[in-house]
Amino acid sequence: MGFDFKIFNDSELKEEFVSWLVDEKWVDINSHFGRLWEYYQNSMLETGVQLNESSRTYVQAQEYGLPARITGFMRSQAAGMFGGQRLAEVQRKEVVIENDITWRINALVDFLFGKNVNFISKSPDEAKRREIEQIINAVFSANGGIGFFQDMAVLGSVYGFVDCLVRPGRTLLERMSLTSISTSDKHSFESIVSFASQISLELIEAARALPVLDENDYRSIKYYIQNFYQQKNDVIREGSFLNRILNSKGSATNRKRAVVTEILGPTAWQRYENQELIDEGENPLGRVPVVHIQNIAQPYFYEGASDVEQLIPLQDELNTRLSDRANRVTFQSFKMYLAKGIEGFEDRPVSPGRMWSTDNPDASIEQFGGDGATPSEDNHIAEIRDAMDKTSCVSPVVAGVLKDRLGNLTSAVALKLTLMGMLAKNERKKYTYGQGVKNIVEMIFDVLDKVGVYKTTPQERMVDIVFANPLPDTENDSLQNAKLKLELGLPKEQVFKELGY
Repeated sequence: MGFDFKIFNDSELKEEFVSWLVDEKWVDINSHFGRLWEYYQNSMLETGVQLNESSRTYVQAQEYGLPARITGFMRSQAAGMFGGQRLAEVQRKEVVIENDITWRINALVDFLFGKNVNFISKSPDEAKRREIEQIINAVFSANGGIGFFQDMAVLGSVYGFVDCLVRPGRTLLERMSLTSISTSDKHSFESIVSFASQISLELIEAARALPVLDENDYRSIKYYIQNFYQQKNDVIREGSFLNRILNSKGSATNRKRAVVTEILGPTAWQRYENQELIDEGENPLGRVPVVHIQNIAQPYFYEGASDVEQLIPLQDELNTRLSDRANRVTFQSFKMYLAKGIEGFEDRPVSPGRMWSTDNPDASIEQFGGDGATPSEDNHIAEIRDAMDKTSCVSPVVAGVLKDRLGNLTSAVALKLTLMGMLAKNERKKYTYGQGVKNIVEMIFDVLDKVGVYKTTPQERMVDIVFANPLPDTENDSLQNAKLKLELGLPKEQVFKELGY
């Protein structure tokens, strides 16, 4: 058991440091990034029972941020999103969760990758430009197409960054491991595309990423380690037969899983299960095959800025006030009556036309309850929503919710002014994600070049990325813009690609 780094032949890769990353650092980042994902997804856990007449048979992840006076649970970081200590002296109130995070993140993703992106090669040879663009499209199509880019944007928005691992595939690795590759080998273009489609682009979620950075340059990855639980196609039975009989579920059988640790270096790689080496090999690429993409650039940090993290305090405040209002409405929205001196009042419900009679001169019926106006509460909730709009740069207009105060939006200029914050944030993301995708493309052609399948120079691996306009345009507007670009002298091929042809 333990790590053995002889294959890396690097004295700077310390076993003590890697063990600390896996045993301690990984636990901390799992807790942190796991909370970000749960706030985005707001997953639901079935409890199967109602704690009282005001509760439901499930709890939601965002209840983690509600005070104990509402949930009846004292939360702690060690207990996780759905854990906590039950408070016997506090009754659980009505919990209201309005997830204002998910739709904002999805709107950001739709603006960035709602439509397909186009690649324009910078190769000086026109025929090779077309081949390069076809190869790029084939690789991304084999890895999910536009879904790959949308997954990338979701992971980046939630965690603040996303890493893409470029795996050449078994066939290409076998070719790459040959002592010499004949440069005279000729491949048909169909076989080249087939080879390229075997390249796997694997998005790594932040909770499993443990990069070893250069001490003098935080932007340089020396080794890339990912640590995660892998579910096995096997089961493990725990306890005796009697324990399984007494188990409330009737079974003590669980799915088997292992802790997988993968270490990627510039010259070699290793794979461990439960800290036991199960496989290793040489890395013929000569560099760590990982592309790091920040969601929004954050200087001097490996991680970028998360769109979810900055919204969590406001989301907690919104859910708290909505829950408080729900409890107030529950107690005040129904009128209640106190009858004095009237016999059988409790057996005859109050209804229109109902009459009571009594000989008691002191008899009375008093009404209390009923919902009252609370302008300060409404204003506070509205201000929280406005704060979330400003923090995220995503307003309800993006989701199609129009209010009277917006005025006339028939003009395209007026619409752009209304969405100015969203469009500005989208431009920042275009740069970070666009540069990341360019690095992925460069690494793809570096792989194909080193295996002798498709030779390219560093200049030929450079591409431009054309993002689709997130705002709706009529076909006439698009054609008119294309006509003006052609008159300015832009290449016809580039203009057609921008049009989607």
